[in-house]
Amino acid sequence: MEVVYEDNHIIIVNKQSGEIVQGDKTGDRPLSEIVKDYIKEKYHKPGEVFLGVVHRLDRPVGGLVVFARTSKALTRLNKMFAEKDNIKKTYWAIVEKPKMKDERCELTHWLVRNEQQNKSYAYDHEVPRSKKAQLRYRVLTQGDNYDLVEVELLTGRHHQIRCQLSAIGRPIKGDLKYGAKRSNPDGSISLQSHRIEFVHPVSKETILIEAPIPNDPLWKALAGDK
Repeated sequence: MEVVYEDNHIIIVNKQSGEIVQGDKTGDRPLSEIVKDYIKEKYHKPGEVFLGVVHRLDRPVGGLVVFARTSKALTRLNKMFAEKDNIKKTYWAIVEKPKMKDERCELTHWLVRNEQQNKSYAYDHEVPRSKKAQLRYRVLTQGDNYDLVEVELLTGRHHQIRCQLSAIGRPIKGDLKYGAKRSNPDGSISLQSHRIEFVHPVSKETILIEAPIPNDPLWKALAGDK
């Protein structure tokens, strides 16, 4: 576990792909419990440690995850994340090359979630049970077979980045569920919660944190000088 920021009210961790943020039906030990143990040991906390899960990342996705260490911070952060007020999350993704040049773009789709498949489907118009999904992205670096893109979510939908990029012929490297040609050796997908900027829920100071570049040759090649 890699802690990138902590104070009395919040803790931000660089999640590794494959880790789950909160317990699920797999029974695997979640990141939230690992963080609790870290706090308990570091600060010699007796009894149960309070830790609030503010948001989640898909299991194969890496990057920044914010937890609340106090109930006051949790209440305020939940409101900020729900209303997207005073908070900005930026993702980096390694995606397949497009058929046409598209260095900067804003995408709008209507997504329908299939619970049984744990997958979302994108439509270019509103359909029954669909939710509007919007994001912006721009190309940061171009490679021979893949590009590095930066994504800003304007809405928060199930598998939104994965689904919308796939819908325009830009599937994320390793993301077989959404059309990637092959899997990554470690089972990850090449999507990272790279940067988070928000107003601290208690101190009201601006917090800006960036995740380290994944220790992977392609990530290093495309993002090493960013």
